[in-house]
Amino acid sequence: MNGSLKIGHLFGIPIYLHWTFLLVIPLFAWIIGSQILLTTELIAGLFGTEITMTLFVSGAAPYILGTAIALGLFAGVLVHELAHSLVARSKGIKINSITLLIFGGVASMEEGLPDPKIELPMALAGPLTSGAIGLVCWAVTYAAAALVVGGQLTPATGGVLIFFFGYLALLNIILFLFNLLPAFPMDGGRVLRAWLAKKMPLHQATRIAADVGRGFAVFFGIFGFLVFNPILIIIAFFIYIGANQEATMVRYNFLLQDVTVGDVMTSPVQTVPPELPVSEVMRMMYETKHLGFPVVDRGVLVGMVTLGDVHAAPELDREAMQVRDLMSKNVLTLPPSAPLAEAMQIMSRTGIGRIPVKQGGDLVGIVTRTDIMTTLEIKEA
Repeated sequence: MNGSLKIGHLFGIPIYLHWTFLLVIPLFAWIIGSQILLTTELIAGLFGTEITMTLFVSGAAPYILGTAIALGLFAGVLVHELAHSLVARSKGIKINSITLLIFGGVASMEEGLPDPKIELPMALAGPLTSGAIGLVCWAVTYAAAALVVGGQLTPATGGVLIFFFGYLALLNIILFLFNLLPAFPMDGGRVLRAWLAKKMPLHQATRIAADVGRGFAVFFGIFGFLVFNPILIIIAFFIYIGANQEATMVRYNFLLQDVTVGDVMTSPVQTVPPELPVSEVMRMMYETKHLGFPVVDRGVLVGMVTLGDVHAAPELDREAMQVRDLMSKNVLTLPPSAPLAEAMQIMSRTGIGRIPVKQGGDLVGIVTRTDIMTTLEIKEA
């Protein structure tokens, strides 16, 4: 995902931080720190215990504790996404990465049309994990309170632990309940789709679940506006957009499920040699209206040159440059037998507009985003 920083691996899955994550940590720290008195009363009443605030009531301490709680919450979000991913991987779905975002996490998975038998346990795994984390934090909160009563912890130290784990328990229980709302594409919405898919075709189940998700998004947006809560408004926006995108992708996968790359590719494909001047490539693009060409050297595909590659080169240098100087060398290819939906997913994920088609080492054609969109228009007619 663009704008993300890789921070490591867990269970062989790359973990990324999106730049928006760097905004939400100080925001959460400020919210928690600025409401420390009110929140302490809430947690004390919820758990029926006293909380000594000596160590976190003044100076920067409330905000430091708020930062720790924010990091603890997103550690729980990471475990939540790992639960989704590990269940999916156990069912044979490849997991590309997990990215932490401003309002949670997202697991990037390689899948075509979702299988309801797989989606149901996969969707439930995340909320159930958040619920389990909440219950563990709940138990630790009571344990800390008992240790204070028994004298094993000082009231000041115990107060920090009770506040920290009590707050995390509350947040994770809320996360558990919120994710079970049938607001597609949230986890509860995916559970709804899996249930509906037992009674009707998947694309119809997706359309109904997406409509329900959009309904929740409108409700969240209106309610957030009435109570002046920008977080609810932003959540509503993401749910609405996500429901639209997911429904569109499933509909496209359904329409393309019996179409292969070989059915729509352009063949034979026009190629260029690596020593061709860039000015000549630009002339060919203008004449043919093709914005990219495979680069072939002695019968071997060695790269792709696109209009984007040309634009990336300084205008004054183009006259002296050849295709080999600016072509992309790591070229993704597909065989003619590959599903066209796979080509669509690759283009969507990578941002490329065309994929060369190879069979037995030979370049036999090329499939473009325009080819896919034309096929979809015909299928939807």
